[in-house]
Amino acid sequence: MTSKLIPPNPSAVMVIRDVTPNIVTCSAPFYRFGRIKVGGRGTIVRLQSGALAVFSPTALTPEVKEKVESLGGDVKYIAATDIEHHIFIGAWSKEYPKAKVIGPEGLPEKRAKQKNEDVHFTYVFTAKNKNDLKIDDDFDANFDYEFVDGHANKELVFNYKPERTLIEADLMFNLPATEQFSKSGQSPNSGILTKIFIYLNGTAGAALAQKRLIWYGPSSANKPSFNKSVDKIAKWDFDRIIPCHGDVIETDGKGIFEKIMEWHIKAANK
Repeated sequence: MTSKLIPPNPSAVMVIRDVTPNIVTCSAPFYRFGRIKVGGRGTIVRLQSGALAVFSPTALTPEVKEKVESLGGDVKYIAATDIEHHIFIGAWSKEYPKAKVIGPEGLPEKRAKQKNEDVHFTYVFTAKNKNDLKIDDDFDANFDYEFVDGHANKELVFNYKPERTLIEADLMFNLPATEQFSKSGQSPNSGILTKIFIYLNGTAGAALAQKRLIWYGPSSANKPSFNKSVDKIAKWDFDRIIPCHGDVIETDGKGIFEKIMEWHIKAANK
């Protein structure tokens, strides 16, 4: 199934971009259910100490390795940002064995059931430990983070404080995936299922479709917890949003986040 989701030639189609001197995105085609063009993105952040943190890692191509080396090469943290964004953490963990691996509850068991590579998770966030679990002083000096256990995919969301940049996976989308398909020779808008998915997961205008989708979909299993997490994130200081699916929101990310999550934030403050 993985072969239907990700491109067989990642080096040829991946866009490696310096968002800032300390933030690099690795964007590539990705197909939900093997057909819908949602795009995929990994993010590499250089901390103030010089160490690197990798979020939702994508294919570890020679070009990505070269970029890692250009940033200093000290990969200290690898984060699977939910129970879905873990396909490449085995390769990254093997290449950088000293890195601390971060993930949400349920993912180690899922990987074992799927017989994926044996990866040791240094930190596993759970609904019970989320308010007490800390990574380490270096990481915590650079990032706010929240485990959105109320989301169906068990989202881990990070805010790189020095550059006010929110990094997230499936908490919200910003389709179409223009950058992610820009080297593929395919339109990010083609296909009826993709068009429907873009309509449901856009951020333009009132974005009522995505607001409704999140309200009735991934947040519905535990809405009180989801609302509390989203309200906490909304209080962080960020302007840029780097999602896994769709284009980077370069500015006014806080306002767009508040728009998409308006009903949840209001519910949390009743």
